[in-house]
Amino acid sequence: MSFSLLGLDQRLVSGITALGYREPTPIQKEAIPVILAGQDVMAGAQTGTGKTAAFALPILQSLMARVDRERDPSERHVAGLVLVPTRELAQQVHQSFEQYAVDCPVRVAIAYGGVSLNPQIRKMKAGADIVIATPGRLLDLLYKGALDLSSLNYLVFDEADRMLDMGFIDEIKRILKHVPKQRQTLLFSATFDDAIFSLSKTLLRSPKLIEVDARNTAAIDVEQMVVEVDEDRKRELVSHLIGSKNWHQVLIFTRTKQGADILASEMCKDGVNTLAIHGDKSQGARERGLEEFVSGKVRALVATDVAARGLDIENLNYVINYELPHIPEDYIHRIGRTGRAGNTGLAISLLSAEERWMLEEIEVILDTKLPTQWLPGYEPDLTKEVVVSRKNSRAAQKKRAKQRAQGKRTGNRRR
Repeated sequence: MSFSLLGLDQRLVSGITALGYREPTPIQKEAIPVILAGQDVMAGAQTGTGKTAAFALPILQSLMARVDRERDPSERHVAGLVLVPTRELAQQVHQSFEQYAVDCPVRVAIAYGGVSLNPQIRKMKAGADIVIATPGRLLDLLYKGALDLSSLNYLVFDEADRMLDMGFIDEIKRILKHVPKQRQTLLFSATFDDAIFSLSKTLLRSPKLIEVDARNTAAIDVEQMVVEVDEDRKRELVSHLIGSKNWHQVLIFTRTKQGADILASEMCKDGVNTLAIHGDKSQGARERGLEEFVSGKVRALVATDVAARGLDIENLNYVINYELPHIPEDYIHRIGRTGRAGNTGLAISLLSAEERWMLEEIEVILDTKLPTQWLPGYEPDLTKEVVVSRKNSRAAQKKRAKQRAQGKRTGNRRR
């Protein structure tokens, strides 16, 4: 199927063809006609499935006729709002809109925190048809009177599950007070759980449910390995793997910002050029670090779950879970950084004895058993006594099992 058969304007088709798009992905085939028909959408799609184009193209198509009629941008109201959880994702979605609209007179603005507010205020007052924003910065603009959403036509939640994970529910509720009830709402989420379904009941009207993958599943093009190793030898093993196999562009996950900094520093001492990226880094430092990683100047990037969310790195072949996540769904988000757009990827999880309960909870949501293995020279010391934390006690395990049965989340948000 071609993009033309989806009912898209030839200007949009020409633009995306120039970008190298040949045919629609499954999420695009499903979502674009539904959105063009004016129906609300609740879509389950992971990053790398083409979900941005799935909502951006039909919104641009719908706005093109209005823009052709109303030439003066200052007289046009904001018609489309895309809410995203992170600055990095805001930049990527904004770039995609700009690329798709290269031959269209649609004005796209971006707003996110960590940078000066005044330039963004001036941008909004100059006129915008579509705004890409993080929740907190959007509220700043609304409270400053720099933005009027009273005539909004399209409201998009991109990576809605991560917004809830990051605690944006209160901001979302405040934003909803500024938008009209008569609008088209599109909700995109990598995973579905009770919190997402509860949010959808508030936001959506008779939505079309679209799922291009089974719920809470890992990307099928990712080879998953679990390597048992003692906690105090994990860093040594990571540096050995990257060095001996000559890997480049390796994304490594830790649970904490401090842990990311320490690991990056130690790996540099091992001769592996590594940077850390997390919420305590300035926006400029994060952008420079990502550029160095993409360009190949840095071989490994250590990130927390929140900082890495929304990163869209082409041709990323390797993801290493230095520490398993406390929230099982984060495992899916982590390994979803690789194996995109038909490419294959390798995800390696380093498992210490203390983390075995985390692996068990990940296997529950995957509904599959992940085989473990030892690597020569890095076999775990089975004589060591494993300290059972309160979180790993039998009572805690039973409580988590009950929560899973009731569809509730387990674990706490760590940044």
